[in-house]
Amino acid sequence: MKRIWIYQADRILTVEEGQQIEVELSAFAEQWKVHGKPLSASAELRDNLFIILKVDEAIAAASGCSVDSSVRFLKGIEERYHVQLFDRMQFAYKSTNGVAVANRAIFEKLLATGEIDDNTLVFDNTITYDHQLDSAWIVPFKESWHKRLFA
Repeated sequence: MKRIWIYQADRILTVEEGQQIEVELSAFAEQWKVHGKPLSASAELRDNLFIILKVDEAIAAASGCSVDSSVRFLKGIEERYHVQLFDRMQFAYKSTNGVAVANRAIFEKLLATGEIDDNTLVFDNTITYDHQLDSAWIVPFKESWHKRLFA
């Protein structure tokens, strides 16, 4: 089973930034280790917004030290691209123009104006396994943890 970590940027990255970050993600995944041994890992950028790190736990699980190294790597991306990846109060949702991102205050205003409603698809970045990407990552607002936050 593949364990995943999803990090969402606070803005949509440019195409150029996305291409550069994908190169960095690939290099990181190739050298990512646990206790000096390589992890069976991969990393990807989706929608120029989400960084998804994956580790095949059937081969070796990431430990505290390896997770710490991924955080250091991602902090470097934050610095180089002037983006926030650890702010969990940034919300991604599907809009008529594609994937959009809003901070808590703006998201709340969009709810108040009806631009976001119970059926708006939102991204649940708290999922932890690869198989959930297809079934639990994008859900209607009414079925998400976001709903409890704004109730």
